[in-house]
Amino acid sequence: MPTQARVVWDQSFTGYDFGLDHPMNPLRLDLTARLCGAFGLFDGPDVEVVNPAVPDDEVLLTVHDAAYVAAVRHASVAPRDADQSRGLGTEDDPAFHEMHDISARIAAGSLDLAGAVWRGETEHGVNFCGGLHHAMPDRASGFCIYNDVAVAIKSLLDNGAQRVAYVDVDVHHGDGVERIFWNDPRVLTISIHETGRVLFPGTGFPGDIGGPAAPGTAVNVALPPGTGDAAWLRAFHSVVPPVLRAFRPEILVSQHGCDSHFLDPLAHLSLSLDAQRTSYESIHDLAHEVCDGRWVALGGGGYAVVDVVPRAWTHLTAIAAHRPIPLAAEVPQVWRDHVELISGEAGPTHMGDGVAERGRVWWRSWEVGYDPADPVDFAVMATREAVFPHHGLDIWFD
Repeated sequence: MPTQARVVWDQSFTGYDFGLDHPMNPLRLDLTARLCGAFGLFDGPDVEVVNPAVPDDEVLLTVHDAAYVAAVRHASVAPRDADQSRGLGTEDDPAFHEMHDISARIAAGSLDLAGAVWRGETEHGVNFCGGLHHAMPDRASGFCIYNDVAVAIKSLLDNGAQRVAYVDVDVHHGDGVERIFWNDPRVLTISIHETGRVLFPGTGFPGDIGGPAAPGTAVNVALPPGTGDAAWLRAFHSVVPPVLRAFRPEILVSQHGCDSHFLDPLAHLSLSLDAQRTSYESIHDLAHEVCDGRWVALGGGGYAVVDVVPRAWTHLTAIAAHRPIPLAAEVPQVWRDHVELISGEAGPTHMGDGVAERGRVWWRSWEVGYDPADPVDFAVMATREAVFPHHGLDIWFD
């Protein structure tokens, strides 16, 4: 009998560790798993927790160059001799011992979930250790060594999928995944992010719509700094649902970097956790609407290690397990005690930021009208004009 959700987790995944001063602190993974555990999300026969082994290089070579995989292997045993031309041993991606093994296991986790969902062994899959969307075929980039997202999508294509949709709500453009599938009409990539004019990686503009064999399959919503809850959700709902419905994917893969939060130190959007959870619910609902519930949900960025990441991805896991946690729910005291013990911080008291009304954050639909003087509306219209005609959609009404 299929499970409701399969989750990738083991304490060893905190070995994806770039060092004490790096923003991508592995404590965020540990605290997420502990908070999931405090809510009992890993318990019961309907949720399976898996710990994948190091895969063969052939898995990684489906999207990465052999020379790059060799460079990662070398840097894993000789970090001081890392090949910086491959993005290794840099400020963003410092080399560390066993880097290859732990990065490959993250990719194996997303691969496992994609296969399990595709074969009907589980309805939803969650790998909050994954979502490493910046890694390129030949180099590391933006805290990402191997692109587990692309590995998972490529495996789906190799196993018969004809239409795979990828939705990325990380504050940074999902450039690695987009680049790998740029000219493949079987893969739709949608990224809603802070504009590359002010934020890494400096890409993801509305006119970037895919290669000559796949026009309209790359969808980019580039939002201005300071975009908050209602405006961000308006942008999301004005683009993501209509394009997904038109594309009709057989399976949905999503990346849920929570660095769009107003507390995140590395970006400039202003979302609450309440709005982020609303987007998770919307993506989950779309998976059930457009592809019979086949959904693989991954982590990503997020650098408010205590206050944001654990709550965000616990909500994501709970939604995938069909055990949603109310935003008004209190954070279990056992988790808060642990946080205070290890960090000296009290930790958040509730599972939301107190913004939502009746459990959700509300927004204006596109159908109520377009304001060309509004910078968010302007950004949304630029995307709709660039992409919607390729899907037979009306730029004003769909």
